[in-house]
Amino acid sequence: MKTNVFTDFLKKIRDFFIKEYEYFNEPGKKIKRQKKLKHILSLGFTYFFLFGLCFVILFPTIQQILQALRAPQDLNDPSVIWIPKTFSTMNLQISMRVLNYWKALLNTFRISLVSMILQLVSTALAGYAFSRLKFKGSNVLFIFVIFTIVIPPQALGLTRFLYFRQLGLIGSEWARFSLYLMNFLGMGIRSGIFIFIFRQFFAGLPKELEESAQIDGAGVIRTFLQVMLPNARGALVTVSLFSFVWAWNDSYYVGLFNIATEKFPLLTMQLLNAAENTQAVYARLSYTGVVAELGQDIWKNPMFLSAISNVCALLIMLPLLIGYLFVQKGFVESIERTGIVG
Repeated sequence: MKTNVFTDFLKKIRDFFIKEYEYFNEPGKKIKRQKKLKHILSLGFTYFFLFGLCFVILFPTIQQILQALRAPQDLNDPSVIWIPKTFSTMNLQISMRVLNYWKALLNTFRISLVSMILQLVSTALAGYAFSRLKFKGSNVLFIFVIFTIVIPPQALGLTRFLYFRQLGLIGSEWARFSLYLMNFLGMGIRSGIFIFIFRQFFAGLPKELEESAQIDGAGVIRTFLQVMLPNARGALVTVSLFSFVWAWNDSYYVGLFNIATEKFPLLTMQLLNAAENTQAVYARLSYTGVVAELGQDIWKNPMFLSAISNVCALLIMLPLLIGYLFVQKGFVESIERTGIVG
């Protein structure tokens, strides 16, 4: 009797495993499980790659933020790696003095905004002309426009410097108008790329739009302003953002034309002169309690000077980062419409 019960129990266990094996090895369910497993592995790899890429990209910014909030006394402490022992805004306050921040911020914003508007006007007109107003030699001229993309600005810097010096714009109160003139004439920072973007965008618009405007009696300028530009929103947003950011970060032309002065400071030039400006700030703060709090030797510490330079760079990036939060949706849509990659 006991043998029969034990035998029946073994048979039930065997039958159970046989059913489970047959269930999991049915052709339809096996294929479904394989697809699900591939989907999970693919999703896991994608998230792992994206998180790793985001960390690599955001790591310098996170490091700069933590340095900005670290007390200067903790810069040489080897135990402080990520989280500061003492949170302080002293580095931010000193960096803002080094940059002459609010005045330089306003001046940089004005130059970037005017440069962006002038580049929009010139490059949009040139792009429309190359795409729609075909004339003899237009393809040859467009090839020269493409060459301006690959030619470094340093190769043309001397001739531009000599030309604007003859006009009396170099080193004067009107020096920034040399930069405006370049942008208005389609020779600004990366203008060749912007002309190419507009040309490709206008070439992709239906010709029926122009034909219908011409039937209504619209001329070339009216067609461009009332028909083509409203349909080029993606290209306008892309060129506007790139032009503003590149003008904001420009230090080559600003230094070449000697635009930045004591009365007209700019963020990029203040950052380049951060070491000298730090010494000037030290001289101004010698009569306050800040020097006594930090110590006399803190201004000779290379770690401190490096931290101040990093915080200054963070303060320059900060307005762009904040602005991007408000325009990121339009920026992504414009990038997709214009087809920019890389």
